[in-house]
This record gives sequence, C-alpha cells and structure tokens, in this order.
Amino acid sequence: MTLSPARVPAAVGERRLTATLYGYMFLDDFVLLYPVYALLFADTGLSLWQISSLFALWSVTGVVLEVPSGAWADAVSRRLLLWLGPLLTAAGFALWVLVPSYGAFALGFVLWGARGALGSGALEALVYDELDRLGAAGRYARVMGRARAAGLVGVMAAMAAAGPVFAWGGYPAVGAASVLACLLTAATATRFPEHRRPFEEGDRWAAALRSGLAAARGDRTLRAAVLLVPAVGAVWGALDEYTPLLVRETGVSDALVPYLLLLIWTGATAGGLLAGPAERLGTRGLAALLAVGALALAAGALSGRPAGLVLVAVAFGGFQLATVLADAQLQHRIEDTGRATLTSVAGLGTELATVAVYGAYAVLGGMASHGTVFAVLAVPYLVTALLLAARARTRR
Repeated sequence: MTLSPARVPAAVGERRLTATLYGYMFLDDFVLLYPVYALLFADTGLSLWQISSLFALWSVTGVVLEVPSGAWADAVSRRLLLWLGPLLTAAGFALWVLVPSYGAFALGFVLWGARGALGSGALEALVYDELDRLGAAGRYARVMGRARAAGLVGVMAAMAAAGPVFAWGGYPAVGAASVLACLLTAATATRFPEHRRPFEEGDRWAAALRSGLAAARGDRTLRAAVLLVPAVGAVWGALDEYTPLLVRETGVSDALVPYLLLLIWTGATAGGLLAGPAERLGTRGLAALLAVGALALAAGALSGRPAGLVLVAVAFGGFQLATVLADAQLQHRIEDTGRATLTSVAGLGTELATVAVYGAYAVLGGMASHGTVFAVLAVPYLVTALLLAARARTRR
C-alpha cells in the first residue's frame, strides 16, 4: 500500500513523539530509591507519623504549585517545564543520601513536589495537542496507557536493580543511580516536539489561568470529568508509598521486598497496556472496574500472606487502567485553550485527596495493621463505583 505524502510526515511525527514519551516515562520512574526510600526513612529513625508528614508535605507542595504551574505551561513552553522538573528531583535525591535527616528528607520532598507540579498538566497537554495536530487525538488513551506502562516498567526495572545495587553499595549507591536517572530524564525531555503557540506577550500566566478556569465553570460535563480524575487516582497513588511496609508485614526479609513490589507493579503495568481497548468500557464498565479493584485490594491486603499480594497487583492494575481512562475522558472534553491549566486543576484535586489519605493512614496505622488500613482505604473506590453506576442508570 502506498502512503500519501501527508500521511508519511504524520506517521514520522507520531513515532518521534511516542518514542520520546516512552523513553521519558521509563527514565522518569527508573529510580532505584523507590522501593527502599520508606525503609531509608525508617532506618534513619523516623516514626510513622514523621514518614506520613513527609508524604503530606510532598502533596502540599503539589497543591500549592499545581494550578499555577499548569497555567505557566499554557503561557510558555511545556517542554521547558518537562526538562526543568527532573533536575529538581535530582537535587532532592542527592540530599537524601548525602545528609539523611528529617530536614533533608523534607526539602527533598518539596523539590520532588515542585517537579511533579511542573510536569502535571504540561505532559498530558503537550502529548494531546501534538497528537491532535497529527490527526491522531483518538489514540490518546492508547498512547498514554502505553506511556504509563513504560513508566511502570521503569519502576519494575528499578526494583529489580535495587536489590543487588543496595547489597553492593547501600543507600549511597541507589541514590547515585537515581540522580543519574533524573539527569537522563531531563535530557530526553529536550527532544519533545512542540508546535503550539503560547499566549501573546503581556500578562500571559494570568490569561492562561483565567481561560482554563472559565472553561471549567461553564461546562458541567467538564467539571464532572475534572472531579473523576482525583476520585480514581488519589487513594491508590497514596497507598503506593506504603506498599513496602505492607510487603514487609507479610513476614518476608527486606531483601525480598523489591521483588514482591515488582509483582504489584507488574499488575499496574498490565492495566496501563489495556487502556486502548478498554476505552470503550463506558461509565458502567468503569464502575465495575473500580468495584472489582476495591474488593481485590481489601482481600489481598487482609490476607497477611505474600500470596495475597497477587490480589493487590490485580487491584493496582484496575486502578491504573481507570486512571488512564479518566484522564482520557478529561482530555477529550477540553478545548485547546487552557488544556494544561484544567489538567492541573484535576491534579490539584488529586493532591488534596492524597494529603487526606496520608493523614488517614497515619491515624489508622497507629491503631491497626498495614493490611487493615489498605482494606479500609479501598472503601472510597466502592463509593465511587456506586456513584458512577447511579449516574449511568440516570442517563439510561
């Protein structure tokens, strides 16, 4: 079959975009500190309350910077924010291993939170707009599902490498490898294509912010799509930080923790890869997906056995898939103006809900086991599933 001249550049452009995106996502999550940093905090002498306060500080930083950074991404270059952010994380990781202390951990999480805010909204908006320019916006869910899967492959590769690297050089070795991964992520981000025109000179940031918020106020279905993102992504995104403690509670040695975490993230990776075909699920299908994930999470966490982590992996796969689908619904409902801003508004909701989960975990963790806390925090997904099912019945 002969391709038309118009299709050849479009195909080449899409390949460049997706190759850069997948490489960026893989390197961004290829951080050997991921499976052991909760253990680093505990080994430094931090209590569960102190560890939870660090996670909360991480999210609070995102709350403060999320929407302003999204408006900034609409006002200037999104690619600029995507390579600047990983440099902040590199500095934070270096602090953790050079001067391990509560203050250094806190500053590192502030830098990491700033990095997350810079990328949140900017990445989704850049990818959607570039796909739309190439006539491929309908493939956004498939592309982002694969991108998130690439990120999780990076997480799993880091988990597989963390064990031997940690055994060889301890926390300094895994910290150095994590800093290097951040630098490579920043270098990869410079290769993103970007053809959009930022706002005109003048008060560009304020104009981008006003435009995005006005769109959300004027469209009820858009507001619902914005709210669905935190409802789906916040709880399991927060529980992710406690999975090493859940795994350790099953009675395995610390050396096996990274490998059992690998099992959990294999499930999440599979969920990302299913995003393309699953986009046809609809509201009732999404409700069923969340309900099954909630039940699997509760059953697996309460088992108290390593084998129960298989169900936790199934749950994380369902939640990852639901997160991609919620993001795709949001992007399809946003007009071009203010895309990064509105995506960041959804991200703000996620950060606020995540802070609440960290607080709840700190309270519940003082009274019950990690498995029990995971099961209790599966309940919000059942509530969301019921609300979605009710909305689907109303539409019918």
